[in-house]
Amino acid sequence: MNPVPFGDAMRVWARVAALSFGGPAGQIAVMHRIIVEEKKWIGENRFLQALNYCTLLPGPEAQQLATYIGWLMHRTRGGLLAGTLFVLPGFVSIMILSWIYVLLGKVTLVQGLFFGLKSAVLVIVIEAVLRVGRRALRNDVLRGLAAAAFIAIFFYDIPFPVIILLAAAIGWLGGRLGWKPFLVGGGHGKVGDKQVADADSILGEATPPHARPNLRWSLKISSAFLALWLVPVAALYIGLGPVNVFSQIAIFFSKMAVVTFGGAYAVLAYVAQQAVDHYHWVTPGEMLDGLGMAETTPGPLIIVTQFVGFLGAWRSPGPLHPLLAGTLGGVLTTWVTFTPCFLWIFFGAPFVEVLRANKALAAALGAVTAAVVGVILNLAVWFGLHVLFATLRPVHWLGASAELPLLSSINLPAFVLAVAAAIAVFRFKIGMVPVLLACSIAGVLYSLFVSSL
Repeated sequence: MNPVPFGDAMRVWARVAALSFGGPAGQIAVMHRIIVEEKKWIGENRFLQALNYCTLLPGPEAQQLATYIGWLMHRTRGGLLAGTLFVLPGFVSIMILSWIYVLLGKVTLVQGLFFGLKSAVLVIVIEAVLRVGRRALRNDVLRGLAAAAFIAIFFYDIPFPVIILLAAAIGWLGGRLGWKPFLVGGGHGKVGDKQVADADSILGEATPPHARPNLRWSLKISSAFLALWLVPVAALYIGLGPVNVFSQIAIFFSKMAVVTFGGAYAVLAYVAQQAVDHYHWVTPGEMLDGLGMAETTPGPLIIVTQFVGFLGAWRSPGPLHPLLAGTLGGVLTTWVTFTPCFLWIFFGAPFVEVLRANKALAAALGAVTAAVVGVILNLAVWFGLHVLFATLRPVHWLGASAELPLLSSINLPAFVLAVAAAIAVFRFKIGMVPVLLACSIAGVLYSLFVSSL
């Protein structure tokens, strides 16, 4: 009999989900504090083993970590419960905010709110570049990979999946050949303040019977989730055709679910590149607004894609009411984004030790993480240009192309607010949520002042 009743586990996972603000680092820290330090369900080593495995996977590592631990404690239903609850608060919050956005977006208070959020989000993305860079760029070779990734995506518009695949191939080859720059180690190291030995945890050191490799079970459960994921995509494609917005949403975000290595900030560059420039579902400003929503609500940051899908369907509703179409677009986006996460965990978790022992795979992950730093830098530059300047001019040189700002078009209020947010984050180490709230209030006050003139 499991020493942790399922009902108690449900309440704990609901608490973890409600407190999961602050992006992956904050969410993982909250999970560690509650699951390892407070409840002692599992020990430090097992937690890190699960976390290191989840970093190898496409998708949000914090949500997949919750799924992994839930599965470890209470089999498949535990994994489903933990993973679903982790997403649910963010899903509900983003849906409500999306309705408010399209219904009241022209209201001065709402405009001011999102004006303030944009400047704060810009600083948060820059901070993410520095944080991930400090951890990932441990030598000149990896720094070179990051620089090459930035140049490839910013100046040559090379798709994010191609960059990730090339970086993984380079890292894997380097690991196989034993090149030192790719064998410098990695992992997350110590996560929390208290060390709980596996032997002192409720689960103990032994592997539960259901967590041992079982190819028949893995194929059975993965087939079920593969069908849950891809059958709706195929039905939309066949029934509505490839140019229908729902078919496009299903296919695009399904592709994204396979290539989202490196965390939410990395894939957001890919989403922005496609959703803004190719599909025209959102504008650059709306992309920033969505990221601001995701930053200030609990759950995985990648839930911002729900807002993108909502606006995409809202703009091309077909015979449906725009609000209904947007709601269905948001639901569809969330479904095809997160259903594959359960597939990766339930299929691969029993074989995690085999994966972790593979040095070439670890080297490939290190190279991917390095390339991701360059991709996130591209996102920061892209956001910065659209937040701080009203006019961008295309420039072409030696086969490269980029949009550079007209300096006279600088948005001074946004610049001042971004500088203030940067001082708060980098000089005074103020947390993300207080900075976002302060900038939102400042944006509202500024908008009210301007409207009163």
